[in-house]
Amino acid sequence: MSDHACGSCSGQDCKGQSEEEQALQRNLARIKNKVVVLSGKGGVGKSTVSTNLAQALAMAGMKTGLLDVDVHGPSIPRLLSLSGERPRVDADHLEPVNAGPNLWVMSLGFLLPSNRDAVIWRGPVKMGMIKQFLRDVTWGDLDFLVVDCPPGTGDEPLSVLQLLGPEAKAVIVTTPQGVAIDDVRRSISFCADVGNQVLGVVENMSGHICSKCGQVDDIFGSGGGEALAVEMGVPFLGRIPLDPEVVRSGDEGFAFLRVHHDGPTAQAMNKIVKPILALAGTLQEKKPQPMQAAPAAPVGAAGTNGLLTVAVPVAQGVLCAHFGHCEQFALVTVNTADKTIQETKFLTPPPHEPGVLPKWLSEQGAHLILAGGMGSRAQSLFTQYGIQVLVGAPSQTPEELVKSYLEGNLITGSNICDH
Repeated sequence: MSDHACGSCSGQDCKGQSEEEQALQRNLARIKNKVVVLSGKGGVGKSTVSTNLAQALAMAGMKTGLLDVDVHGPSIPRLLSLSGERPRVDADHLEPVNAGPNLWVMSLGFLLPSNRDAVIWRGPVKMGMIKQFLRDVTWGDLDFLVVDCPPGTGDEPLSVLQLLGPEAKAVIVTTPQGVAIDDVRRSISFCADVGNQVLGVVENMSGHICSKCGQVDDIFGSGGGEALAVEMGVPFLGRIPLDPEVVRSGDEGFAFLRVHHDGPTAQAMNKIVKPILALAGTLQEKKPQPMQAAPAAPVGAAGTNGLLTVAVPVAQGVLCAHFGHCEQFALVTVNTADKTIQETKFLTPPPHEPGVLPKWLSEQGAHLILAGGMGSRAQSLFTQYGIQVLVGAPSQTPEELVKSYLEGNLITGSNICDH
């Protein structure tokens, strides 16, 4: 047992530290990897990159925290459909808001009375808030903490890096055009000046892929981020194309990677995540994990009593390729502890109209849908109701599908649809 009050200083003298400093060090010692997302330029999609990075890490089985320290424009709650959420306050501690399996979020946006309230704070107050989020939020044992900073090299990024220490690593986000590169270059120099490693540069909004002809138009130019990485001697993590689906996912409040697993944009994002996952000592692929796949649902959340309800659209007794035009929904309730089916009931769904099925299945207590195919818009609606969607399931009986899922050997294909 260490004689040091902080329990994490490994022999360094902490007698001069205040009780608050020791509490901060204890909290940080439980976080294995700290990744700070920075940019010298606003409007480059930094919060979107932070959100999808955190979501990808969580989907890979990493216990992940996402901290939004943008005091004047906290956007993470909106990007994850968490607007209006309030963290639980326990004595002097705050509980982060759960955003699904393995993902917890904290933002000043949770603490503001409304989204119309302006925050008019000077530097010392901002630093106090950031210190409180790192010290008093009960993050617990995390594999990763992803911190989304406001643009520039001012109070918030400086406070974050100083508090996290030299072990924190930076991901720098830019767009390809020169006016952004000039400002982002300063972010890389900033990290060098304060003594933090740059994991790499992400070139966001790099080329627009036409949905009709497939032609790539470099609206903001191309290659600026990679050239900057070469110039500054830091890694280049990759390019993310300008994709309307990324914009729509943010507006509708879900991480793009939570729904989209294929296509150029998803592939680009996954490529960027891999070297960050390597910090944890493993490159885990994103696979459906039976005991973690279903996020907390509004009704009868799995884990409370060990039960999970899986919805399967059926026609003539087997999975129907189009969930919205099935004859019935099979609701299969399983015990996740011993992987046994407790009950299967068949219900006739309400008329297929936009937004009706997500609400109806939520009311039935569904946590997960196994589907053959489903559009991204529909998937995002189910996500908002806390229901995960797994597409590409084969045409089998509901019991066969659920058993395969529980045993971890359900083979899924592409997102198919017969409508």
